[in-house]
Parts: sequence; C-alpha cells; structure tokens
Amino acid sequence: MSDRRGRRRATVAWAMERLPGPSGERFARVLEHGSMEVEIYAPSGTDPQTPHTRDELYVVVSGTGEFVNGPERHSFGPGDVLFVPAGVEHRFEDFTDDLTVWVVFYGPEGGEEDS
Repeated sequence: MSDRRGRRRATVAWAMERLPGPSGERFARVLEHGSMEVEIYAPSGTDPQTPHTRDELYVVVSGTGEFVNGPERHSFGPGDVLFVPAGVEHRFEDFTDDLTVWVVFYGPEGGEEDS
C-alpha cells in the first residue's frame, strides 16, 4: 500500500514535505479513494497547467491572484473553492509566492454530466 491509499487525513505541512517531487514537480498526490485523488499544488512563478480529463476542485490554502477558468477570470484568496469541468483550459495567474492549493480530481474520464 502506498502512503496515500487508505490514508484518511493529510495536513498541509505533511503534504508540503512531498514538494518538490523527484523531478521538480510542484504537485504531489496525497490521498486516494475510488475515483477521488487529492493533491497538494504549489506552483512557482508560472502555472503551466493544461486541461485535465476529469472534473476538479481547487481549495485555496494560501495565496492570492487571478484564476482563469475557461472564458472567466476570478480573483481568489485563502478559503476559496474553484470548480473546473473536465477539458476546460484553466490556470493561476499573477499569484503570490505562497500560493498553495488542495486539488481534488474525481469522477469519470471526460467529467460528470451536468444535471
């Protein structure tokens, strides 16, 4: 069993100890259950993300900036929750050096249907 499967709690401090990854990654997977995956993400300088194949939530732990989500742009700060449907272009811009977010991927490839 990996240290993330079966785990039911992850603190920011514990998750941040996993960054950067072995190849300099600014994210680390910290929890898994079924289709759900939780990562810690702390980009540095720029956010090079490309659209993902599953729906995702971001929960801002620290930092402020602008979030581009498809055609929309929003200011964000600690405590904000941001939803991105599968396949939508998104990224953090003009963010502070302390930006840290929880990322929750869930559901099927291609995202869930909007009902």
